[in-house]
Formats: sequence, C-alpha cells, structure tokens
Amino acid sequence: MSERMEPVDRPGNEPAGAPRNDGAAAEGVDDLSAAEFARYSDRLLNEGHERDADAIHNLGLKYCYGNLGLTKDVPRAVELWTDAAELGSVEAHYDLGIAYYIGDGVEEDKPRAIQHWQEAAMKGHVESRRNIGVVEFNEGNYKLAMKHLMISAKMGYEDSLNSVKQMFMGGLATKAQYAEALRGYGDAVEEMKSHQREEAKRLGV
Repeated sequence: MSERMEPVDRPGNEPAGAPRNDGAAAEGVDDLSAAEFARYSDRLLNEGHERDADAIHNLGLKYCYGNLGLTKDVPRAVELWTDAAELGSVEAHYDLGIAYYIGDGVEEDKPRAIQHWQEAAMKGHVESRRNIGVVEFNEGNYKLAMKHLMISAKMGYEDSLNSVKQMFMGGLATKAQYAEALRGYGDAVEEMKSHQREEAKRLGV
C-alpha cells in the first residue's frame, strides 16, 4: 500500500504581531489596539479598499491567526477570503481551499476545497497545484497525481519534486518521470536564481 501524502498547509502561521506585508494596510497599524484595529479594518473595507483583493485577503490572515491583538476568528477570515477570491485573489482561493478541506472555520467540504485550489492552480499558484496532485494521489488516481505534481515540480516547488520521488520509490512513477521532474525543477530553480542575480545587479547590491 502506498504511503499517503499530506496537502500543503496554510503559510504564514507566525506568532501574533509578527511582521507581514498587509497590502494596503497603513504603516503603524501594528501599534493599534484590537479595538482600534477593528475600527481601522472597517474603514479599510468601506473607504476606498473595498475592491482591493490583496488588502482584504491579508486582513483575513490577521483574523485567522489572531494577529495585532485581534481575537482569532477563522469564520470572519473565511468571509473576507471569500470576498477577496471573488475579486480575483489567488491566495484567497488557496486559503479557502485549506479551510474547506480541513473544516477550519467552516463545515468540511472537500469538493469545494478542490474547486478553490483549481481556481488558484489555473492562475499559476504552485501550492494549490501540488495539493490537487496530493488529493489525486490519496484517491489512487496516480496518473492525474503525476500530472499535477510534475507541473508544480517544474515550477521549482521542492515539495512536489519530493512527492514525485516518493511515487518513484514506491513504484508508482517511472525513472524517466522522476528524471523529467528533476530536470524541470533544476531549470526552474536556475531561472529564479538568474532573475535574482539580474535584479541584484540592477539594484547594485
């Protein structure tokens, strides 16, 4: 019997108050009390940022983890992510996928979770692509699992490469498939490094 894989969990589970890019959030918000931040968040959504998907998604993260002195409120986070996803936030689709997959703040609904990951994956979200592959793997759909894991491995995602390796070691993938994933992963990583070198050169770092 093949060993199960686990989907990628939600990133950013940092301690309360840890710094994070909040999109349109104003500088100095970390110094606000919870009550002040609640009022601030209402203004954020009602006075000029109600169409800002990134700001709404990041506000949801604050409620999800109870940052900035807020009481943790995952259902509120899900509401915000739903709004952000409707406005096109790929990260919001990813976080909604996790929420529905494990029943965090909402009733567990795995088909709905997969729909959100599919939306994100189609827009290039690598963790969502891997999660779809993991779901297919755990359901015994190894051909489909390989398809999604191969795509995300070739995008430079190490967890996906390791999943392909796991399939190869378990006799569920060929040596050629593993070699293809290795080459694609290596090419993607090299391309990212090249871009970083060019950016550093441009900035004179």
